Amino acid sequence: MSAREFWRQAFEIMRKDLKIEGRAGEVLSITVPFGAVALLLIPMAIGTEKAMLARIGPGMFFAITLLFGMLVAFRQSATDEPAQRELLTLLGIDPAATFIGRSAASALLLLGFELVLAPLDIVLYNPSPIRGWGWLVLIVLFVAIGLALIGTLAGSVTAGLRTRATLAPLLVAPLSVPLLIASSQVVEALRLDRSILNWIILLIAMNLALTVVGVITARPLEETSR
Repeated sequence: MSAREFWRQAFEIMRKDLKIEGRAGEVLSITVPFGAVALLLIPMAIGTEKAMLARIGPGMFFAITLLFGMLVAFRQSATDEPAQRELLTLLGIDPAATFIGRSAASALLLLGFELVLAPLDIVLYNPSPIRGWGWLVLIVLFVAIGLALIGTLAGSVTAGLRTRATLAPLLVAPLSVPLLIASSQVVEALRLDRSILNWIILLIAMNLALTVVGVITARPLEETSR
């Protein structure tokens, strides 16, 4: 298969998943409001001391993103029924293209989720000004991509299992820990004017590793799920 055909298939899979979400509207009507409520409830639970809220604000943003974002990522990977997966096989869709397309759709939805919650986090927690806000935009993108890859991979691993709804989150949660640690440490390093290179490298390496693993295992996982 040519590279052009591969990316065309991946684009079509991404468009299909985004259309499904557009009809269902679960991210906009369910996940985003619950994420916003979670950000609102945390100050009520721990107190309203401004200094403390300003310090934990960025960490809470990434924690809520990972908590609710993995639901978005896994939901996107779980939309296909066995008959739909069989149809994709009959159409000659490369499983690796399916993985890339589905991950891209999840990443876009997660990025939208983050962009909606970010202003609310700033209003509620009033985080201290830090240098290098441009880096935070990049980190938000890396987190969205990484979480999308993890959710899609977990959905592929658990495809066809009766317990996938329980097992997939158990796979996603521990794999998401490096994303939470790295993103939080970047914010802390920027606040203290320290180097963020190591954490950026960790995020890039993790996303690349997840992409390679997902592409390599896409076909074997598809065959075992039949």
